[in-house]
Amino acid sequence: MQIPLQITFRGIPHSDAVEAKIREKADKLDRFYSHIMSCRVAVEAEHQHHHQGNQYHIRIDITTPNKELVISKEHYDKQGHEDIYVAIRDAFNAATRQLEDYARVQRGDVKTHGSQSI
Repeated sequence: MQIPLQITFRGIPHSDAVEAKIREKADKLDRFYSHIMSCRVAVEAEHQHHHQGNQYHIRIDITTPNKELVISKEHYDKQGHEDIYVAIRDAFNAATRQLEDYARVQRGDVKTHGSQSI
């Protein structure tokens, strides 16, 4: 990455263990796709579920030379995650899938539908 990883905690105190896990996952992404320019990760706790524990949402913004990818697990999983490490794992798995798709398009492995002129 050209710009250092940025990690933001919202609604929860900073945790060195959580930060270390995020850095580990981000390093794997950077090794998988070397054209990542920047990566920002937001860890957010939602405190409105009193019958359950805290729900954690992870948002990852990845900037590449031609596109910005946004991974937000709260959109995929309305239930959220009570385990912050599971939330991190799922968010980075989704980021890997999006980067794989993006890399396929960049290599030309995916056909794109051009405009048809009649």
